[in-house]
Amino acid sequence: MKLDILAFGVHPDDVELSCAGTLMVEINNGKKVGIIDLTRGELGTRGTAETRKTEAEIAAKIMGVHVRENLGMRDGFFKNDEEHQMQIIKKIRQYKPEIVICNALEDRHPDHGRSSKLVSDASFLSGLRKIETSSDDVQQEAWRPKYVFHYIQDRYAEPDIIFDISSVFDRKLESIRAYGTQFSSTVANPSDKEPQTYISTPAYFETIVSRHKMFGKRIGVEYGEGFKSEKRLGIRTFDSLIMVTT
Repeated sequence: MKLDILAFGVHPDDVELSCAGTLMVEINNGKKVGIIDLTRGELGTRGTAETRKTEAEIAAKIMGVHVRENLGMRDGFFKNDEEHQMQIIKKIRQYKPEIVICNALEDRHPDHGRSSKLVSDASFLSGLRKIETSSDDVQQEAWRPKYVFHYIQDRYAEPDIIFDISSVFDRKLESIRAYGTQFSSTVANPSDKEPQTYISTPAYFETIVSRHKMFGKRIGVEYGEGFKSEKRLGIRTFDSLIMVTT
């Protein structure tokens, strides 16, 4: 299956937190969209790799994505090296996305920035025909996405693009809440006995809503998701610009 957009997250829930709204809007626009999680999130304080897998499957159904895979890289210890780049190159060549979306260029969690560089480098290398890969004993063709965008995560960055997600924002929150082990709390769930973390409290969830409101306000809509671009964006007509005022 050829995809229009392929979103990478180093941990299950990264995509939901950062760009689920954009993916859902584009699915509503008729685009084919997939998600690839690099790790199982097995080092997370709360939950297990198995519970994260189940939660990711539920979230994928809520979002309506066409494909979701997990590459099973080592949480916390994967590297931006040939071995890991080749895994991603094979997936890019398999799905031939026009657009790749991946983790923040730099962030509080060191996996985010490292993953960002890994996916970005692999996206470029995937276009080199002298790098040979195969799938099911069939040689793959070189393929380079037209754009690589980085979603904004915990650490604020000035966005190059803001995507209006107002029409799907409630469903985006539903996809995040699918990760009950990560975003539960003793306040919301008195039976929860796992340790509290930076992201498990109600206050953290409030910051998610606030950030999307802030991005939305920047372009005159209710909710938005922000992205950084690795290269300049060009248009052929001003009609390509969103019809709102800042």
